[in-house]
Amino acid sequence: MTNTYLPCEFKISQQNQNCLMLQLSGDWVIGNTVPELSAVINKLNQHPSTQQIELNCDLLEDWDSRLVSFIFLLTDKLSKENISIDITASPSGVQSLIKLASTVPLRKDAIKSQTHPSFTEQLGNKAINSMAEVNKFVTFIGEVFLSSVRFTQGKARFRKQDFWLIIQECGPNALPIITLISLLIGLILAFMGAIQLRLFGADIYVANLVAIGMSREMGAMMTAIIMAGRTGAAFAAKIGTMQVNEEIDAFKTMGITAMDFLVLPRILALILMMPLLTLYSVVIGMLGGLIVGISMLDISMVEYYLQTQQSITLIDWSTGIFKSIVFGLLIAVIGCMSGIQCGRNASAVGDATTQAVVRSIVIIIVVDAIFTLLFESLGI
Repeated sequence: MTNTYLPCEFKISQQNQNCLMLQLSGDWVIGNTVPELSAVINKLNQHPSTQQIELNCDLLEDWDSRLVSFIFLLTDKLSKENISIDITASPSGVQSLIKLASTVPLRKDAIKSQTHPSFTEQLGNKAINSMAEVNKFVTFIGEVFLSSVRFTQGKARFRKQDFWLIIQECGPNALPIITLISLLIGLILAFMGAIQLRLFGADIYVANLVAIGMSREMGAMMTAIIMAGRTGAAFAAKIGTMQVNEEIDAFKTMGITAMDFLVLPRILALILMMPLLTLYSVVIGMLGGLIVGISMLDISMVEYYLQTQQSITLIDWSTGIFKSIVFGLLIAVIGCMSGIQCGRNASAVGDATTQAVVRSIVIIIVVDAIFTLLFESLGI
């Protein structure tokens, strides 16, 4: 059942030459529209000889903090014009709250004026924030390197059960989404290539297009993007939740290094799984191209297989595998770093997860473009 409030109204009447009566009526509660303070001041200013105002609340139905705020602001405005206001006829609760609010005067610097920084200041703040982020990233990379050194020396401590569980989450559990996306990518590449190649009677080269595209570029990049949104976000969310719950602080108290126990096994697991997932993605993408070749171009399975075998080399496979290892390292590092550097409030975990996904995808695209230019200049 919804409440129906009476409208907030005011009425000004002349008591004598120097005194006015301000009568309030209706329901002065949150959810109801209160008259503008400026409108009341303008009405009062129509009587220039006024020196006192009596507040009348006999017709007031209901009130809450909105009435108190209105009377307090009105009193402050009138005091600057040397006009006194008598609130003895107002509810006792209103008088007590106004007296309490007036006990401690408002500090002059309590309400700061809103200033808009200049373009130069904004640019400088952006540069400072960027340098701080780079510093955090470099520091985290150094900690990961030291943890890796401890691992090679047999001094890093983490549970093997956790490591195998992370491998399962990064590898076998990701196969369904990898299968779907890779198959669709292969279908799309083959379909787009078939439309153009059919114009020149070169239908068989669809196999070349799909094989080279998947093995060198699309297999590794699409797998990395999927893992960034799936596994990188999971790393950031889990470690960030532990940070909010102060579990990482408990590790430090017990003498357990969070880098060894939480970050290192996740980095190792993703580096191991990414090449395997990329190989699987490439094969599934080629299968999608085969479906288009058989259904649209009347290419036999044997012809498609032989053309694919002739089109790609070991360098093509190695290029994709090398990219997948680098992408796996970047996704794991960014996801874990976002979790470790997560704040301690309720929204920090969501912010860390979003940050991990966005940063991972952006850096994957950038690094892939750098690798493409590098391999082209080297003739690979």
